[in-house]
Amino acid sequence: MRQFLLFISIIFVGVLFISRLFYLQVYKASTHNLYEDNAIRKVYDYPKRGFVYDRNGELLVANQPSYDVMVIPREVKPLDTLEFCNLLKISKEQFISKFNKAYNYSPRLPSPFVPQLSKEDYAILQEKMRKFEGFYIQKRSLRYYQTTIGANVLGDIGEVNNAIINKDPYYKMGDLIGKQGVEASYEDILRGVKGIKFIQKDRFNRNIGPYKGGIFDTLPKQGKDVAITIDAQLQAYGELLMKNKRGGVIAIEPSSGEILAMVAAPTYDPNILVGRGRSKNFTMLYNDSIAKPLFNRSLQGVYEPGSPFKLMNALIALQEGVITPNETVTCYKGYRYGNRIMKCHCNYGTRNDLIDGIQRSCNAYFATTYRKILDKNGSASDGINNWSKHAKSFGLGDFLGYDLKVGQKGRIPDRDYYKRIYPNTFYSTYTISNAIGQGEVATTPIQLANMAAAIANRGYFYTPHIVKKIEGETLPEQFTTPKYTSIDRKHFEPVIEGMLQVYKKGTASSLQIKDIDICGKTGTVENFAIIDSVKTQLTDHSIFLAFAPKNNPKIAIAVFVENGYWGSRFAGKVASLMIEKHIKGYITRTDLEDWLLKHSLENEYAKPYSGQPFKINEQTTLQIVEEQEHLKLKEQLKAFKKIEN
Repeated sequence: MRQFLLFISIIFVGVLFISRLFYLQVYKASTHNLYEDNAIRKVYDYPKRGFVYDRNGELLVANQPSYDVMVIPREVKPLDTLEFCNLLKISKEQFISKFNKAYNYSPRLPSPFVPQLSKEDYAILQEKMRKFEGFYIQKRSLRYYQTTIGANVLGDIGEVNNAIINKDPYYKMGDLIGKQGVEASYEDILRGVKGIKFIQKDRFNRNIGPYKGGIFDTLPKQGKDVAITIDAQLQAYGELLMKNKRGGVIAIEPSSGEILAMVAAPTYDPNILVGRGRSKNFTMLYNDSIAKPLFNRSLQGVYEPGSPFKLMNALIALQEGVITPNETVTCYKGYRYGNRIMKCHCNYGTRNDLIDGIQRSCNAYFATTYRKILDKNGSASDGINNWSKHAKSFGLGDFLGYDLKVGQKGRIPDRDYYKRIYPNTFYSTYTISNAIGQGEVATTPIQLANMAAAIANRGYFYTPHIVKKIEGETLPEQFTTPKYTSIDRKHFEPVIEGMLQVYKKGTASSLQIKDIDICGKTGTVENFAIIDSVKTQLTDHSIFLAFAPKNNPKIAIAVFVENGYWGSRFAGKVASLMIEKHIKGYITRTDLEDWLLKHSLENEYAKPYSGQPFKINEQTTLQIVEEQEHLKLKEQLKAFKKIEN
């Protein structure tokens, strides 16, 4: 009986063993996960990222080789720590910290130990790596920016964090990913696809060759090249003009929506965020909470649009039929309502029609116009909703849908917005500041530039975008399909004529460019800040919107210069010069150019932190940079023109 039970037990165990073996080797063979098999080493082969070119084929971003020292913690054997640290130029404390970080990530998966070695360090270390088991060198590519411009356009790449790894299984510890600008927006296209090799290991953890002859190995696929819409020469010129200033400049080609230049000032050299110094330099830029060089003011800066928004009110009023181009309003140096007055520069008793109102930037004309829009049907509540709908058809008050990751919605208020303040009664005078682009209206530079493009096109625009061409692909329809505003084409002509007269004999008459009919609008926006719990008036912002030529326009532009006094002082000069640069290819108004290079606003930006009294007075606040700085900028301009020629 005992022998029989023993026999049955042996048979049962044998069947159980064979069944388990069959299950693992046959039934589950197809689901065997090579990535989780501890007996197989995974070696990634990183592709080169795609190159980035400007609209004219100028190479902006290339690659350079980089070498990472990788570690698999469980495979590390006793080593001469002091020698290894000397080779890697790190301390023993750093060695321990890096090893613990890698071990905590995974004892059996590779982690970067010391990333981004130079060629020289790699050459020295490569010969001795055999002495340090568990460590190996992995080659990859870093970015090499062929230019010092466009940091906020091009962006940079950096190491992935745990949040990215958990969200996207493609990325492993130590992988690089686009962090900002084009590098982030087109990461999936630029990065390519990693290759991988599976190496079989024996029971002593030694490599014995490719797993199953390498049938599961894959080759890397290089990232696709991208041509962006930026004109590198125009971008460089815009950044030069905005030296020692803060603000944003966006230039758009109206016929396509392509972004010709996107200047965010102050800026920085994108190359400082490449290599082992990236973390230190990024922290330095990030911690600059005053100048905010990482803040893309062109896309993220939210400002009251000021007088350029009067163009919108004119178009809405014409569409609603509450004014005609020839109808006049008498101005008494501003618009009075109750005990308040919105002053303007018109002479007392001036009669303005639509074109005159735009040319002279008459507050009385546009306050009257705004009230007519809201009071059209006797209900200001319905009127402001209708007004809001028209403005939003130009892309204001919402994200435009462009192909860069950062931005702001701005604000075009409606009745729901004001119900928090005026829950019951609502009259057009309550929001009269909207008539001149202040109050609750808020826009970004790219939104205003897009508005200028829509006016230039007489009623439609293309979604602004930064990509012009992707290797082997076609552009998404959203960038090639026009979007129409709610304003009929016929209503644009008198507004455009008014913008032309701004240059001919209005507030921008000193900024004319020979042989180019520029249509523009100056803007000055009050600037307040809370300092020591007190609302304090600072120097006004300078704003300018324009397009050119009047017929068959080639460029639409919006310029915001913080603390720039008034529209034509700083922003208008920048706009005129960039328009001439784009259309002619050279500059004739060197007087405007020299003035911008000579005048700095750094003193204005320092005021809130210097304890100086705030006086809005040109004689006391205008600051000319030191002659040495002026000469430096002049030399940069000479070098720029020499390269250009």
